[in-house]
Amino acid sequence: MQIQVVKSKIHRVTVTGADLNYIGSITIDEDLMDAANIIEGEKVHIVNINNGERIETYVIKGLRKSGEITLNGPAARRVHKGDIIIIISYGLMDFEEAKSFKPSIVFPNESDNSLT
Repeated sequence: MQIQVVKSKIHRVTVTGADLNYIGSITIDEDLMDAANIIEGEKVHIVNINNGERIETYVIKGLRKSGEITLNGPAARRVHKGDIIIIISYGLMDFEEAKSFKPSIVFPNESDNSLT
């Protein structure tokens, strides 16, 4: 049996922008992507702590060390600059493998989205 489990999580990161006129996705600082083991184009769920919204989209690389977290396209209507969000990706794996799997979880600094 295959099940979906949390693969990666960026916990409590601050939204730095919302660009309604972009075609879609979420732009994430590439350092945060690397730390959380998330790749460009990967499907992610966004959970907005401020308003409870849950959004599904895909990832675009942002500039390293920029702290950028920008929701693009229609998702920009569901967040505001300064909102705190959680970014989660899931992996599909064998049930037995999932029992011992450890996800990559990152806890950035909420004030500037840095890793230190």
